[in-house]
Amino acid sequence: MSQDFQVVRGSGSVDALVVADSITVTRLVRRMRNLLEIDIGEVWVEGEISNLRRQSSGHCYFTLKDDGAQISCVLFRGTSGRAKAQPEDGMQARLFGEVSVYEARGQVQLVVKQLEDAGMGDLQARFEKLKRKLSDEGLFDPDIKKPLPKFPRKIGLITSPTGAALQDMLNILSRRAPWVQPVLYPVSVQGKGAERGIAKAIEQFGAAEMYGFPPVDVIVIGRGGGSLEDLWNFNEEVVARAIYACPVPIVSAVGHEIDFTISDFSADVRAPTPSAAAELVVPDAVELRASVGQYAMALQRAMENRLRHDSALLRAASRSLLPRDPERALRDPILELDRVRQELRDTLNADFENKRVQLREMKIHHAAHHPEKVLERREERLEHVRDTWQRAGENALQHARERFENLASLVKTLGPEATFARGFSITLDGDGKPITDVSEVKKGDQLVSQLAKGRIISHVKSNQV
Repeated sequence: MSQDFQVVRGSGSVDALVVADSITVTRLVRRMRNLLEIDIGEVWVEGEISNLRRQSSGHCYFTLKDDGAQISCVLFRGTSGRAKAQPEDGMQARLFGEVSVYEARGQVQLVVKQLEDAGMGDLQARFEKLKRKLSDEGLFDPDIKKPLPKFPRKIGLITSPTGAALQDMLNILSRRAPWVQPVLYPVSVQGKGAERGIAKAIEQFGAAEMYGFPPVDVIVIGRGGGSLEDLWNFNEEVVARAIYACPVPIVSAVGHEIDFTISDFSADVRAPTPSAAAELVVPDAVELRASVGQYAMALQRAMENRLRHDSALLRAASRSLLPRDPERALRDPILELDRVRQELRDTLNADFENKRVQLREMKIHHAAHHPEKVLERREERLEHVRDTWQRAGENALQHARERFENLASLVKTLGPEATFARGFSITLDGDGKPITDVSEVKKGDQLVSQLAKGRIISHVKSNQV
């Protein structure tokens, strides 16, 4: 029988060797396993996942480590389907499992019964869940992305009217493409319920004529940077579905370059910042002028090459055919050369004219929408409204004056003064009451007769019916 030596410390300076009975490796490992499972049992452990291996059976093997140590882990297929998260290399995870020993290798391991992503908060978890859902529905499919127009005339901006992002975009648009007209739909980009305002703006821009808005060629939605909570309104499902349903191409420019939102994935184009979005949606006027110049030079070179080629053909034909029939040999090439030269000249002139017309239209459009012109038109409109109200007030006053004079004349005509003027009078008793019947007075009563001019006071001598 083999022997196992255990070293013990004696009271003297010399170690003593004590011979003990040996056990098998299997028994040793099994005792280790029993001790671990009884003394430690099930426990929560947190660390970083590495060396992940997924087997065809569905089981997962990996290492959980921190700065000081590591332990082997196994996640069986049946448990994996019930886990809150799936293991990934580099993932910071919280594991609940039973500490045990794999007897075949004598290796301590953790049999995982639950797995959570320790590095992912509730918002991040919601983000990933919605992202997977919408991706499975095809909202992020590259095949449905709409291309941006090369030369947009009107650009819809959905952002805060007071944010720096709006000013950055307006500055870049005015510098790169002064002929473009920005159309702002002011919304709240942060806070409870802001996502509904953003989705409503997208819907109304998509059906601009129905809502009385000017139709736009492209839409930019965005805001400046912030935390995940600050940008969360752009992670709501209602915004993603509004972007998906909008017929107008949409550029998402939310936060900084490192920030990603659900709207970035559902939009047709994602810009890292609002400033970058403004540069994406419009061409640079300086670059356009340079391109036109390059195209003109290229067209001129092509025309010159074609003329040299045709001249060479003409010379070759002349050399081969001139001795037999010079006039006939040269007639057709000359006509063809003239035709080609004229076509090239017409094409070049037409292209230049088109470019000049486009530039002139852009200048006219830009001049018409210059702030000074807008203010002039609004001042003219205000002056017209002021004149209209002034004339209306004068007419109303004149009408009231004429009506008053007519009423005064009518009162004068129908009143007692007109009757008095015709020689009539009215008789009153001493109390000022009108006398309508002779029986109302008796001898000796004082009467007052009201005439057109003045009164007559009399006394009754007798009354007769």
